[in-house]
Amino acid sequence: MSAHHTHWQPSASVQQLQRRALLLRNIREYFFTQQVMETEVPILSSAATVDLHIESFCTEFTSGGTSAKKMYLHTSPEFAMKRLLAAGSGDIYYLGPVFRNGEYGRYHNPEFTMLEWYRCNLDDQQLMDDISRLLTMVCDNYKELQRVSYQTLFQQHFGINPHTVTTDVLTELVKTFVDENLKDLADNDLLDLLFTHKIEPALHAKGENDTLSGVFVYDYPAGMAALARLKTDDQGQQVAARFELFVNGIELVNGYHELTTASEQQQRFLQDQQQRKAMHLPVYPYDKKLVAALHHGLPDCAGVALGIDRLHMLLTGETSIKDIMAFDFTRV
Repeated sequence: MSAHHTHWQPSASVQQLQRRALLLRNIREYFFTQQVMETEVPILSSAATVDLHIESFCTEFTSGGTSAKKMYLHTSPEFAMKRLLAAGSGDIYYLGPVFRNGEYGRYHNPEFTMLEWYRCNLDDQQLMDDISRLLTMVCDNYKELQRVSYQTLFQQHFGINPHTVTTDVLTELVKTFVDENLKDLADNDLLDLLFTHKIEPALHAKGENDTLSGVFVYDYPAGMAALARLKTDDQGQQVAARFELFVNGIELVNGYHELTTASEQQQRFLQDQQQRKAMHLPVYPYDKKLVAALHHGLPDCAGVALGIDRLHMLLTGETSIKDIMAFDFTRV
């Protein structure tokens, strides 16, 4: 029997879809009680992310005899949401689809569901409190275990300070713990390899029985700031005001104390474009409307993105994203 005769069926069971519906309802109930407004944003955009590690889907808009206009499916609702914040929306959240090209596997699908929200007048540490409150409400078995700095983890596992370590030392560590043939990598890539191969497995070991055990990792290197602001830590080092939450070793959340300076944001976009060009990657247009919104004035806020599909997997014990999606990529 051909795949067409079997792949019309959902990839997830009806029971899983019912569980998913309840999860989405509970999330919306949490934000309703917190007076955070749900918002919709365009999925199509004339700009794309210029992040080195994310690829956008590209399409074209045509109308009559006019020339085609290149458009992109959003990889995150972030840029449009920040424009809303600058316009005075107050606390907002988005719950819906986002798209990332080239991402498919056990924890990835090219189209997936993201929960993203922004709270005004909160910093990154206070936003961690908000995340734990949400997860405690929507999960019967969530427990926050620890908040630990990026530096502390690297000191524990490798005896180095990731903010000051040399490229040569990082290269030798990667050869020892990851792959002896790797070379000519940037510091951030070397740090990422060490983190994913050595530190993340240790975070997974903290989970006990059926408990969803959360570990927040904060104060990432300044070079990994992305759209987060920079700050000085208690040792006088410049770090990124961002964090990630790992639940039973799985990356679930990425959060920032948001950068509000337009000139700095534009400079980061331009640097990312230059790096994409040097790496022979597609060079996408950056979002000039976001920069204009920052010039107008973005309120002090912290924002976070949470992968709904991964959270669903954790809640139900499934080991593949296809088992909790109505139709995964192989069935569209």
